[in-house]
Amino acid sequence: METKTAAEKLKTISAINITPFHPDHSIDWEALKRNVDYLLDKHLEVIVPCGNTGEFYSLTVEEAKEENRKVTEWVSGRATVIAGIGYSVDTAVEMGLDAKEAGADAVLIHMPIHPYMNEGGTAAYFRNIMEAIDMPAVIYFKNPALGDAVLKELTPLPQLAGVKYAINDLPRFTKIVRETPEDHGVTWVCGTAEKWAPYFWAAGAEGFTSGLVNLYPEISFELLQALRQGNWQRTWELWHTMVPFEDLRARHNAGNNVVVIKEALQMLGFPAGPTREPVSALSAEENQEVADLLEDWQLNKETFLKV
Repeated sequence: METKTAAEKLKTISAINITPFHPDHSIDWEALKRNVDYLLDKHLEVIVPCGNTGEFYSLTVEEAKEENRKVTEWVSGRATVIAGIGYSVDTAVEMGLDAKEAGADAVLIHMPIHPYMNEGGTAAYFRNIMEAIDMPAVIYFKNPALGDAVLKELTPLPQLAGVKYAINDLPRFTKIVRETPEDHGVTWVCGTAEKWAPYFWAAGAEGFTSGLVNLYPEISFELLQALRQGNWQRTWELWHTMVPFEDLRARHNAGNNVVVIKEALQMLGFPAGPTREPVSALSAEENQEVADLLEDWQLNKETFLKV
């Protein structure tokens, strides 16, 4: 896939699939395939294995490579696959080349997890990975301590299709979007899901990420349509419906982000399994909140489509 084409494909919902685990925390590949089939059946056009909702940093390198390969095989051209990669430069390149060989359309380069980083080094990190893999890439930019000078250096690169911007600083986001020449061809994606999507959209985003689509894609697509149509009344009605769920995911400094999705799926009869450390199960009170939200949405084992 050409970078320009990949950039166009990003102008939608990026579905971040989960990584289901067995009770012993090994990957449940059968459940993962069901998860991917569900997303395809619900017409998601972009699927991102090994994203943060997929517990990327809890996976071994070999597990992550296998997940990227399997999801690419299962999707088989029916959607755009953006394979998550990261860790050190060499490891990310190894993972990216493996995904490229498997037929993935693009890579999502996670933010470095090194405790010490600066703008020059971070820009070099992304640049070296993109140039070594030489395929369409999306940068996951989420460290507020780093300035947007990193992005200004990288947006002219021919491999860069998009930026998943996950810093909820709207004036800052607006400024970088407006200061990036249109001929760079970069698609800006709201990286903090439906709660923040309307704000990012008003500032220049043309897509948003979602974990919610793993269980309730219909409402996410309604939001996308409302944003595309500029129907702000409907946008805020939908936002009001979704925000309690996203607020629950944001608790504990976003520590609930994945486990809320997984425990909601469990309630709907889908074998999402546990989360790996350092994430633990929800409290009984928070589990009840999830159950109440599902009831409000009229989602249950009977209405949830099992694939």
